[in-house]
Amino acid sequence: MADSNITKKALANALKELMVSTSFKDIGIGAICEKCEMNRKSFYYHFKDKYDLVNWIYDTEFIQASKNKEYDTAWDFLQDICIYFYENKSFYRKALKIEGQNSFSEYFREIIMPISASYLRETIPDIENREFYVKILTEAFISWIEKWILEREDIRPEQFVHDLKFCIGAVSQKMVKKETGEEAENREQEVSQ
Repeated sequence: MADSNITKKALANALKELMVSTSFKDIGIGAICEKCEMNRKSFYYHFKDKYDLVNWIYDTEFIQASKNKEYDTAWDFLQDICIYFYENKSFYRKALKIEGQNSFSEYFREIIMPISASYLRETIPDIENREFYVKILTEAFISWIEKWILEREDIRPEQFVHDLKFCIGAVSQKMVKKETGEEAENREQEVSQ
């Protein structure tokens, strides 16, 4: 097991180094193997493809480490994700641009979906059509995080999550007030008729 992790980490470090100067689509398995002086057979013993390697990097560097932490809310977990991305933004600026089947964005979607579901359970426990709202919230989180990490403006992760949380809360409150006001107005009109 230890040798397996050493090999995987060597391949991961090689990919990270290559991604500093080369786009992901231009990096082949051969280049990754050459960089860490391994053969292709070693690569394919551990990973299906280079997409699997990118996802493994996130899984081992963030997901495994986060399992040892306790988060009070989904927002705390989201902030931890953003801190990790911020600390590794040169890599994730490229990883988040990877498209297609098995891409990091698809893998990341799978990570965010349960966070969205948890957030909805915390804030609106009796919501109907929960799956629909989970998908919408997941896409919103992914979009916001991608935009934040891909932009060159340097917003600290704590500020980003604070602003995101405030925005969602403020918009939600405004919509509820408006909807409640419109419902009351409609009832008044019905009574007066």
